[in-house]
Amino acid sequence: MTGSWERPGTVGALLRDGAERLAKAGSESARLDAELLLGHVLGVERTAVLAHPDALAGDGQREAFGALLHRREAGEPVAYIRGLKEFYGLAFSIDRRALIPRPETERLVDLALERVRHRLTSAPRSADAPPLRMWDVGTGCGAIAVALARTLDRGGYGAYVTIVASDISAEALDVAKENVVAHGLADRVVLVEGDLLAVSGVASDALDIVVANLPYVPGPAIAGLPIAASFEPRIALDGGPDGLTVVRGLLQALPGELAEAGLALIEIGSDQADLAGAAAAESLPGWHATVHDDLTGRPRVLEVGRS
Repeated sequence: MTGSWERPGTVGALLRDGAERLAKAGSESARLDAELLLGHVLGVERTAVLAHPDALAGDGQREAFGALLHRREAGEPVAYIRGLKEFYGLAFSIDRRALIPRPETERLVDLALERVRHRLTSAPRSADAPPLRMWDVGTGCGAIAVALARTLDRGGYGAYVTIVASDISAEALDVAKENVVAHGLADRVVLVEGDLLAVSGVASDALDIVVANLPYVPGPAIAGLPIAASFEPRIALDGGPDGLTVVRGLLQALPGELAEAGLALIEIGSDQADLAGAAAAESLPGWHATVHDDLTGRPRVLEVGRS
């Protein structure tokens, strides 16, 4: 029964009913999903939805909310339904042309920022020293490149770092361009189309830091992923038979692209630490390789560089 504090048509009642629908459909975050979707319909932040449970929604808003719930019940990710995903404290436009940024990828950004700051502060830099060159490989919607640029700019390091972001998918790059422009970084992040580091028309100076979130799901395992993954571009997920085909391609390209003291940070699956370490040893004999855990304590980032 609907309580007096949740009259039909109120925000509170819509949230309750929406969460029940999504829970029955199998969502593991049914209440949060309902809050985000209702906030999207009402044009307000989730906190405003929670703060006004007695507010009445209009007929059109209730119908729109029902339509979004139907899409979520069918398995479509909330990020695609809203056209929005938060990453590293920033909002990004997102749709089915690009992979949805994951929270665990924030560890990759953290490590890249740590390496940049160390390079810029560990030794005096001459006034005419060239900027550090960073390359975000497989940028997708541009979340990593934008997060790096925004954070470096806020910290006063932006003038000392150039950022190139590439992707093999022209459609994903269109999404990345939208986000780069929306964040006011069109003059800071250079977007280029190409496979890994094989991009024409880009200055060939050696790279200082490469960051990459490449496909690393084993192809045979994709069918067993949650249904939400079926809405994402397969090219952004499928890492070949063991998940590391594309990662190996990048590892093999690094010797000809990295500066002498350069390094690469590559996201991997939580069960791929040993496999990734072996791939690095095979592709880059004599280089150092370290696997860093994410904030949940699971292996997440492979770091490689010349010893």
